Amino acid sequence: MLSENIKAIRKSKGLSQEELAIKLNVVRQTLSKWERGLSVPDSDMLVAISEVLETPVSTLLGENVAESKVDDLKMISEKLEIINLQLAQRKTLRRKILHWLLISLCVVIVTMFAVLIRLNSPYLGFDYNDPEEAVAGVVFHAFEWLFVRFAPIILIGAIVGSFLTWKKV
Repeated sequence: MLSENIKAIRKSKGLSQEELAIKLNVVRQTLSKWERGLSVPDSDMLVAISEVLETPVSTLLGENVAESKVDDLKMISEKLEIINLQLAQRKTLRRKILHWLLISLCVVIVTMFAVLIRLNSPYLGFDYNDPEEAVAGVVFHAFEWLFVRFAPIILIGAIVGSFLTWKKV
């Protein structure tokens, strides 16, 4: 609701994202995130947006309320609290997804090591006089060589990352 209102009011005032961003002293990407609902402005910035767009904060938040200022501030704080709760839930969900992706990466790397050990470098028995087998052997050897050197580093990083995200899941 807030994101749609900022965008609609900005367009109705004939301002581009860049122009509004300059007036608010933020980068255009920040304004774009607000308009797409990926983040929300803090209360001070919300007031600044309302001043630049010459629109009440309550209108930005989606209400046309003509109550006293105390009630306006209470409503704004309640809406911001809801928005902050939604952002916290989204952050928790992203952390859980990252945690399980890191665990999956660990499983894939360990599985690949098991497969490579089980295959026992089959390219050593290839007939390198045959061009197709020679190319396949070189490609397989290059993959194995790179995997054996970089996979342990990635595995350690994934294990550490999964432990760091585990405490917060």
